[in-house]
Amino acid sequence: MRIQIQKRRTGQTPSAAALRARLEKMLAAAEEPDAELSITFIADKEMATLNGQYRGKNHPTDVLAFPQREGEFSEVAPSMLGDVVISVDTAARQAREAGHSLEREIDVLLAHGLAHLLGYDHEKGPAQARAMKRMEKKLLAAI
Repeated sequence: MRIQIQKRRTGQTPSAAALRARLEKMLAAAEEPDAELSITFIADKEMATLNGQYRGKNHPTDVLAFPQREGEFSEVAPSMLGDVVISVDTAARQAREAGHSLEREIDVLLAHGLAHLLGYDHEKGPAQARAMKRMEKKLLAAI
């Protein structure tokens, strides 16, 4: 298992070791113990740029996922799940609104992003949204 973590936005994110430990448990729960992925923490400004570029929405979002198991070259590196990008600024706002810690909000966003990397997509209809929510709960229960 290889997990790469980049912090391009300073802030109160969990340590890389704590994040790896959480992700290892989530990946085990998803039956993907040998998977590879990257997690990048950024600021709202950079997230707005990415969201505009990849989704046509010119505002920040909390998390983006870039699956590597989809598309023309999905078989090149079958263990590579993809990349998850989290806006620390948006995560902090959402944590305050939800009344829980930033660490908990990051866990929720990691589970959401990881579910996307595993092929779930809540935007493909109610059945997929329910299946994705079940996977997110499974991932969060593992930590």
